[in-house]
Amino acid sequence: MSAPAPGDRRALIVLLSVIFLNMAGFGLVIPLLPFFGQAFDAPAWQITLMFSAFSVGQFLGEPVWGRLSDRFGRRPVLILTTLGGALAYVALAFAPGIWAALAVRLVSGFLSGNISTLQGYLADITPPHQRAGRMGVMGSAFSLGFMVGPALGGLLARPDLGPTGFQIPLFAAALFGLAAALGVYLFMRETLTPGRSPTVTPGDPPRKSALRQALADPVIARVFLISFITIAGFAGIEATYGLWTEARFGWGPREIGWAFMLAGLVGAICQASATGWLVRRYGEGRVLTAGLVFIGLGTLAQFTAASWHMAALGLAIVVFGQSITFPNLVAMISMATPPERQGEVLGLNMSNSALARIGGPILAGQLFSAVAPGAPFLLTALLILPALVLARQVTLRMRGLRN
Repeated sequence: MSAPAPGDRRALIVLLSVIFLNMAGFGLVIPLLPFFGQAFDAPAWQITLMFSAFSVGQFLGEPVWGRLSDRFGRRPVLILTTLGGALAYVALAFAPGIWAALAVRLVSGFLSGNISTLQGYLADITPPHQRAGRMGVMGSAFSLGFMVGPALGGLLARPDLGPTGFQIPLFAAALFGLAAALGVYLFMRETLTPGRSPTVTPGDPPRKSALRQALADPVIARVFLISFITIAGFAGIEATYGLWTEARFGWGPREIGWAFMLAGLVGAICQASATGWLVRRYGEGRVLTAGLVFIGLGTLAQFTAASWHMAALGLAIVVFGQSITFPNLVAMISMATPPERQGEVLGLNMSNSALARIGGPILAGQLFSAVAPGAPFLLTALLILPALVLARQVTLRMRGLRN
């Protein structure tokens, strides 16, 4: 592996810029999807399927792109996926109906399964003891993109015009994706020697072998489960948030965009300034536990909110919890994984997350329609309890690894 020196700030800045552009395009579309679906007269369960379809594609794509990035390098994979994602936004702008939109979202998700490749690139240029902090900085780039994108999407959308009223924000998302692809092509240098790949058992399917090895590790297996539990709950909220705020507070695309902008701002500040410091002071395990507690409290605050002010506060608390939780989960996986298998195992983790994002919206759509609009919030709060038990076990295991 020919990784840059640990102090290679230029590589880090370029990577963070690409992440920002990628997430700005992604975030621009997310708050609009419920209203985009309504423009086709789609019921709630079909609207939430647009979130699940994306996650199905991401679930299929993450290990593929992660493994290809280990074998052929990070750079070509990032160029292909970011450019393809930009074209997918254009295709969504011209979708003639809800089922065509679902198909496009499936393809878009597959092409967007490059997060593990981005994480692998960051791991390549970062020494192990700095990874939790830099994963937090990486998360802040995600959050900044997610701050700018939704606000812009809310301003550009014209739901009164039907499906065509969403074409301008979708074109804007495509431009962000194109800028990210150009950034990779022009400024990112390769960090791996092409041709190297993880060792697998002869005759064993690579993905099956990699998954078996990952689940045999007591830290990685538990982290995978924590990720699945928490992301499934949050993905359900994300898919129904626009419908919930419309029913509860009469919000539209613009208000949803501002809410997601607030979430992105809180996330960016916390991940850039708090995550690394908290980990250095208290350790990954304690910070992970605290983050899960904040997610649970914030979700309950939204569930019981009598006004949009309390709901916004609850959203901010959840985002703070996520900001200190998920970088630690990724860092723990990275520390428990050999360098030559970083992309592959991180890809499995993203597939695990995508699997949670498949089931979460489907279940939330049913709960929203059959039980109550706030039911997905209550489910997420309850899911935090087993996640806390697992976090305690991971904390003890991590101490054993250091000793």
